[in-house]
Formats: sequence, structure tokens, C-alpha cells
Amino acid sequence: MTRAYSFDPLPEPVVEPGEFVFAAVGLDHGHIHGMVEQLVAAGATLSLVYDPDASKIADFLRRFPQARAAASEREVLDDPTVRLVASASIANRRAQLGVRVLDAGKDFFADKPAITTLDDLAAARDAVARTGRKYAVYYGERVHSEAALFAGQLIEQGAIGRVLQVASFGPHRIGSGRADWFYDPEQYGGIICDIGSHNFEQMLHYTGATSGEILSSTVANYAHPETPGLQDFGDAHVVLDNGATGYVRVDWFTPAGLDVFGDGRTTLLGTNGYIELRKYTDITTDNGGNQVLLVNDEGQFRFDATGRTGYPYFGRLIRDCLDRTDFAMTQEHAFMAAELSIIAQRQARVLAG
Repeated sequence: MTRAYSFDPLPEPVVEPGEFVFAAVGLDHGHIHGMVEQLVAAGATLSLVYDPDASKIADFLRRFPQARAAASEREVLDDPTVRLVASASIANRRAQLGVRVLDAGKDFFADKPAITTLDDLAAARDAVARTGRKYAVYYGERVHSEAALFAGQLIEQGAIGRVLQVASFGPHRIGSGRADWFYDPEQYGGIICDIGSHNFEQMLHYTGATSGEILSSTVANYAHPETPGLQDFGDAHVVLDNGATGYVRVDWFTPAGLDVFGDGRTTLLGTNGYIELRKYTDITTDNGGNQVLLVNDEGQFRFDATGRTGYPYFGRLIRDCLDRTDFAMTQEHAFMAAELSIIAQRQARVLAG
């Protein structure tokens, strides 16, 4: 390669033990485990956990025995040592919990979709303005993906010029043992609001846009008549405020022959090249995931991002909570990704199955 790219050093813990204490409330989605693991890896101290379901608490404590089960949500909110509450509760309950957390003087870290309605989004924005606390969102398909982070570093160094379009695909596998709320669009928010929120966040991040307009969106239940509330397909087309565009397709059609939950891919088109992310697998090869393919005026290049970036978002979030800064992700960026996904979901044309 003609140009020499430089990459950020791997992140290290940003606080000493006991300096940043957090708790977990709401364990309905398994993402809570990744959220907690990465906060702990960044130096945070896990203290309390609460969920109405004792079996979920027991499973959580097997993974994180350093935590103590709280008797109630109120016990967590009243604990003056807890600085942040992480949650992966049922999706349409996250915003109300977040407002309670902020009103208790703590910062909030929600799994996506962190918000499922425009009314809840307005309430969350009001709570942030009223309290000065943070309502952070776990957009894991970027902040917890080394391929996505590596691509961001390439873009920052001008590898493909100005980013013109982000085309992002998020296939998933349904599997078995899903809770009832997973099949209720009022509770999970709909497929574009749920899975697609990841992709809208990436569109904003990679293009540098601050807002956008949804031009079209569709949803369908093509192949699961036994669960009519499930949307197994969704897509959307957006024009961003800086003239870039985005496209997202999400679905529940990962075939049994794939060895991961979904072949998530993103293509970033720039004025001087393009990048393809093969996040979770590189089919028919032994390469594994975290593959970053770059084509620009200097040639064609493949990077394995595994072990190259780590996950700096979590340490930055901890420091942001302590220092009242916005290095991990700005509040409006997190809310705008949610807003676009909610609007795309609300406006979606429902296709016949």
C-alpha cells in the first residue's frame, strides 16, 4: 500500500476498581451480558442487578458473581454509589426506565432499540434536558464490532474520501426459545425500529450527518404465519442532511447452513473508493468475521480487524459519565438514530406475505 495508515492503540481500563460503580436492571435480552462485560473490561465495578424474574437474575449471577441481587428497582435507584444503570429490558419499557434512572440522578445505558415511540423519544429528550444526565445506547453492531471500528479509522484517515452512501444489511436467525414479547410489535418496536436502529446509527456515523429524511420503507411477514406479529423483513431508504444516502435491509432469514447468527455486511461508498465490512463471517473461507475490504486509487486490500481495535466506546462512556463529556457518542447522535428508525417503522408500507 502506498499510503501508511495509523491505528489507535488498544483500549485499556480507564478507572480504578470502585471508581465507577454501575448496576444492571432489566435482563430480557441477552445483549445485557455483552454490555456488562465490556463495562467491566473498561474498569467499571458491577454492584447490583435487578429483574422481576428470579431465574434471569440467577443466570446473570452465574456470569457475574461479583454482583448482588437487589430486592427492587427502587433499591438500585436509591443507592448513592451507583453512577450508571445498564438495561436490556423489554424494548418498549426501556424509555420509561431510562427516565426514572435519569430522575434518580444516574446515567442510563440502554440496549437498542432504546426507544420505540416518538412520545417516548420526546420524554427521553426532556429528561436529558431536565437532569443533565446521559441516555446512552448500545448500538453494538458498530461500537462492539472491530470491523466497524477499523473501517471508521480508515475513513477518518481519508482512505475512501467523502462517504456518499452506507448500505447496511442485518440478517438474523430466529432460533428457538424466544420470549412472547419478541413476537409483539408494540413491545419489540417492529423490525426496522429494533434491528434497523443499528444501521441508522452507522449511516449517521460514517457519513458525518446529523439528521435525515426517510424516503421509503417497507415491512412484511413473508414466511411466519404462525406468529403474525413478527415482521421477518424490513428495509428503508434515507437521504441524510449532508446529501449522503443510506439503505438498510434487515430480516430473519438466516439459513441453517450458516455457522453464525447472520451474515451482517455493510458497504461504504466514498468519492475515492469503497469499503466492505464482513462483520461476522466470510462465507466459504476460514477467515472468520471482522473482515474489512478496501478498494481505492492505490489498490485492493483486505484487513482482519480481529484484535486491532478493541472496544473503546465503553471506556469513553465511563469517562464521559465521570467528566461530563461526549467522546463516546453525542446524545443527539444516539437519539437521532432512534428517531430515524422509529419514523421509518411508522411510515413503512406493509407488504403482503
